[in-house]
Amino acid sequence: MVAFTCISPIDGRVVAELALATASELERVCAAADAAAVPWAAVPLDGRMQLVSRMVDEVVAESQRLARELTLQMGRPSSQTPSELRGFEERARYMLTVAPAALAAVQPAAKPGFVRYMERVPLGPVLTLAPWNYPWLTAVNAVVPALVAGNPVVLKHSEQTPLVAERWSAAAQRAGLPEGVFQFVHCSHEQVARLVSDPRIQFVAFTGSVAGGHAVVRATADRFVGCGLELGGKDAAYVRADADLEFSVSNLVDGTFYNSGQSCCAVERLYVHEAVFDRFVEAFVAGAKQYRLGNPLEADTTLGPLVRLQAADHVRGQIAEALQRGARALVDPTAFPAAQDGTPYLAPQVLVGVDHGMQVMREETFGPVVGIMSVSSDEEAIGLMNDSRYGLTASVWTTDNDAAVSIGQRVHVGTWFQNRCDYLDPALAWTGIKDSGRGVSLSTLGYEALTRPKSFHLRQ
Repeated sequence: MVAFTCISPIDGRVVAELALATASELERVCAAADAAAVPWAAVPLDGRMQLVSRMVDEVVAESQRLARELTLQMGRPSSQTPSELRGFEERARYMLTVAPAALAAVQPAAKPGFVRYMERVPLGPVLTLAPWNYPWLTAVNAVVPALVAGNPVVLKHSEQTPLVAERWSAAAQRAGLPEGVFQFVHCSHEQVARLVSDPRIQFVAFTGSVAGGHAVVRATADRFVGCGLELGGKDAAYVRADADLEFSVSNLVDGTFYNSGQSCCAVERLYVHEAVFDRFVEAFVAGAKQYRLGNPLEADTTLGPLVRLQAADHVRGQIAEALQRGARALVDPTAFPAAQDGTPYLAPQVLVGVDHGMQVMREETFGPVVGIMSVSSDEEAIGLMNDSRYGLTASVWTTDNDAAVSIGQRVHVGTWFQNRCDYLDPALAWTGIKDSGRGVSLSTLGYEALTRPKSFHLRQ
């Protein structure tokens, strides 16, 4: 037996020690998913929806316990983890609600002598590869619509949050999902590559790093199989001169530092109009200093550790490189006693005097630090926001609604916000461009990726 250990970033305790799947176990999982595909697709849509809704109910009923368990696994403050379970339910319920319309047959205009329509047909087994930073939220984007659409699901979670997969599987069993319809696996990167390339897997939904996305694409290169890739981000925000500063600061501080910045759509770059730059920076730094860094199991902690020491050291390296190139740090780390080198605890940081020659403004940080640059116009802000290999989300903070739309039409991202950030609306397509990935999840469009059209052309 090959085992792996989930180590909590809180204090190094062992949260779980689990076994990786053997080759024969992976074969059984693929065979069971394949065998379940036809009978599950044959279950009427209402029946599938009822079973999946029960599964969601089972998760929600345990949300308090699951939230604390999640804090132990990945370190988000216990005051914040319940919101992930609420988001899980919001997205699941929405995707269930829109399923009948999204999966309904499409009928073109009538043609005498013919019956013509297009059905949405399940693909077959779907492999969902979910990360640790939002393990419930990222997985639900694919799992619920895949099941509702008639596809069996195999779920593999990060080794940092393996208990999420186990709890989800237990909920599916209690809900009465048929054998083989929902399964989970614990496996290595090499085993994941074999799963991705297995001909019985008909779609891969991956959320993770750019390097991981490339690995998935390579593993599918010999097969005509679809994959959805939600990858990294270097999300930008532009604060115009007409912005409501108090509102903008409050929301952008949260969008930057929530979950210690460990979000693909966290705000990592700020461009502020020169007319309000000094006032904005002063208020933003004051907001950053309000965080309490410490043990995330304590109720008054608002900033927890990063997921592991290597992640914290990566962020420290970006800060050090920026300072060496002339940036200035506006937050004194010593004001946060829990922030210690050699630990995953990292103080929030705000940098000015930054430019796009620095990693902190160019490469994904995934930590509680942001660089702020002054700009003189919308044109300059647009150019800087587009100067990135990522394109997940970006936002503008303004009271001019027309300007928000016109600027957004020129910024290269999958989601454009006005006066909002770091949020997924399940009614809207979640998608990225450039190195932020490809494909769509959520909204009615999310069902299109998990089904294929089948045309019926019947001469009467």
